[in-house]
Amino acid sequence: MQSIQAFLEILAAAGVSHVFGNPGTTELPLNEAIGRDSRFRYVLGLHEIPVVGMADGYAMASGNVGVCNLHVACGLGNAMGMLYNAHCEGTPLVVTAGQQDRRLRFGEPVLEGDLVSVARPWTKWACEVQRGADVPAAVRRAVQSALTPPTGPVFLSLPLDVQREPLDRPDLSPPCVLDRGVRPAEAALRRAADRLAGARRPVILAGSRVTEAGGAEALARFAETWGAPVFAENTTAHGRLPMASNHPLYAGILPYWSPEIHSRLAEFDVALAVGINLLRLYIHKPPDRSLPEGLALVQLDNDPWQIGKNYPVEVGLVGDPRCGLDELRQLMVARATDDLRRAAFARVARWTAERSAAQAALRTEIASQPVSDRGLPPLTLMNALARVLPGDAAVVEESITTHQNVLERLGVLSDPTGHFAHRGWALGWGLGCALGVKLAWPDRPVIGLLGDGAAMYGIQGLWTAARYRIPVTFIVANNREYRILKVCGQVLEMPDIANGASPGLDLGPPAIDFVGLARSLGVAAHRVADADELSERIRANLFGPDPLLLEVPCLAE
Repeated sequence: MQSIQAFLEILAAAGVSHVFGNPGTTELPLNEAIGRDSRFRYVLGLHEIPVVGMADGYAMASGNVGVCNLHVACGLGNAMGMLYNAHCEGTPLVVTAGQQDRRLRFGEPVLEGDLVSVARPWTKWACEVQRGADVPAAVRRAVQSALTPPTGPVFLSLPLDVQREPLDRPDLSPPCVLDRGVRPAEAALRRAADRLAGARRPVILAGSRVTEAGGAEALARFAETWGAPVFAENTTAHGRLPMASNHPLYAGILPYWSPEIHSRLAEFDVALAVGINLLRLYIHKPPDRSLPEGLALVQLDNDPWQIGKNYPVEVGLVGDPRCGLDELRQLMVARATDDLRRAAFARVARWTAERSAAQAALRTEIASQPVSDRGLPPLTLMNALARVLPGDAAVVEESITTHQNVLERLGVLSDPTGHFAHRGWALGWGLGCALGVKLAWPDRPVIGLLGDGAAMYGIQGLWTAARYRIPVTFIVANNREYRILKVCGQVLEMPDIANGASPGLDLGPPAIDFVGLARSLGVAAHRVADADELSERIRANLFGPDPLLLEVPCLAE
């Protein structure tokens, strides 16, 4: 067998069934081998942005590695924004690219380049395989590295001639993927439980790695025992929900900016930070320290780099978030006195009441939104989606200024695994990600909520949706501008930016015809400016057999 066939044997042994790609000449041996191998489905994308986005979404939803194959040099270059996203998310990807034949390299042939140096900053491991005999071990190492916490993307460069090398009795042993349920050290757990038990005003700061470790229910049980509200990462890092958004102790996301974060957390005395990047901010606003000075911090994570990285901790716990939360809860129960239990019960009642009041206020605000024939206010658009969204739906959000976390605030996301949002902020991710999620979860309805600017970075993915009949419902909130930049202009106190008087912020004229674009790529599409019609079109397509794009003119706020 050729080494590229051994490459596929190791992937199959790891449970890989999909390969996402956009090939060139240096990748043809892989395409030929996959064409002869019925175990794999090759999903073609017309640009590397949706290709890597699809692999990213597939990996996050399936829990296994996502595999994508890119063209040498320029193909990898086109993919770098999406590789950055995967790096920020910690998505387990195996990214491969062909490389020029080693017999040509000294002569500096067309499309040759130092691919490893390009990929290395945003991967856990990057390697160019120089011998066909090393391909099986390289693939095993890549899969194992990608799936071992802290998870993340890896990169393999495969020279054209190496892919075609014949192998004599290669070792095709499967990757050894370690059990990630590693409990923190017992002594550290006891110290943490002692510190947490002494809290009078506790709070939990939780991030994406809780749900990615299967720990959402463990977090909910712990929060109930401790009587603590749970805040998720702010929008700049808010990828997955750490717990169900309809839980009475889910307090929503932290604010964007440092002074608001500081103010929101000022009442608390002890915080448990778990599975969270604490904190990834976007624009500097004083104070430099976002967490209040008097807030004691206990931190639990399966990524040791995150513990104490930005804020000193009293106790650091290295281990699986689900296992650690269950262990902590047992220790807390053992320490609970009648007074502590009564105090926890009172805190749960308080936060439940505050959550109900906040939801009532939001519904009142939604009902008061203006009616206009020019488009829907963002809150109206989101409410039209919320009222028809099934409990098992997956929502991929890349429409920052439209979604406003309304689905979470209304509590309609009852399954925390079904929420996917930006963590890297390289645009174009959402469309491909939604397709990957749907391929991993064919029986769950998938919504891709996209801004107009973000959609244009990955619009080629619609062709893939049509070619393979991937039934995602795409909603493009078209406000005809880079709204987030105008918001940032307000934060930076730059009035010309905030009011749109500077160049580069508006997307028209000419107006982008998303309906025409979608239809030209084979996807049915409609322009919808009425909330009831939007709800009905979403409802009708949730379990349909084909993709659909709904362009919604959206009023800027």
